[in-house]
Amino acid sequence: MSAESDPDTGRPSDRPTAAPFMAALVIIVLVVIGIWLVNAFEGDELTDEQQIGRAAAAQNDALQREDYDDFRANTCRAEQGNESDVLERQRNSVAEQGARFIDGVTGVAVEGDRATATVTYHFDRSEDDKFQVPTTFVREDGAWKVCSTRSD
Repeated sequence: MSAESDPDTGRPSDRPTAAPFMAALVIIVLVVIGIWLVNAFEGDELTDEQQIGRAAAAQNDALQREDYDDFRANTCRAEQGNESDVLERQRNSVAEQGARFIDGVTGVAVEGDRATATVTYHFDRSEDDKFQVPTTFVREDGAWKVCSTRSD
């Protein structure tokens, strides 16, 4: 048996083969498996620094929405105060300076279940004026919570 040949040239004819398609398919499958393995073995837990940053942002967000329950969830027990006082201070601050926005949390230093960091923020009515506030955090009930409050 001989391979089919082109009647005009006598050379073997060019028939499409599945080899390039199969090679591409193997490469794609290997890439997908690689991505899956990286995701399966990569830790999903946030670092203490990330959790502390999220606690600061969540507490601020709760205050801006006047959601006392969320404020309590992100504030240590010693600083929770009572709902009417916290919300009144927040309303007065917003009336005076506008909403408060967090620009970042830096210099996180963790010692056991206590941490300190600098929270930088600005107010809606003075976006160029940045305030850097040393802030204390504690780990309560397995979560980092803001444990010093200040709203200039």
